[in-house]
Amino acid sequence: MAMTDTEFHQLADEMFESLETAIENAIDEDDADVDIDASGNVLQLTFEDRSQIVINKQEPLHEIWIATKFGGYHFGFEDGKWLDTRNNLEFMPFVLDSITKQSGIVLSL
Repeated sequence: MAMTDTEFHQLADEMFESLETAIENAIDEDDADVDIDASGNVLQLTFEDRSQIVINKQEPLHEIWIATKFGGYHFGFEDGKWLDTRNNLEFMPFVLDSITKQSGIVLSL
């Protein structure tokens, strides 16, 4: 059965909140230098070197897209997980690893 727009937003919002919480904890506990800008369907992370990771919800496709300085990736929700549409990587480990590679900040959930 296909996912509804409401279900998509609920699942995506839960994932965004988990990520924001992990980043806020790193800021509080480790004095990590990252700015979080959540606006509408977009979560933008800006690091000390001014590089960015942009994560956005693509409602028509029911996907989460992420852009890092290393490339762009699309994640769809399958079997209870957000998985990359090209290589089935899970979203949260992927984005945490991308943040570490791009900024040196180590996050945990």
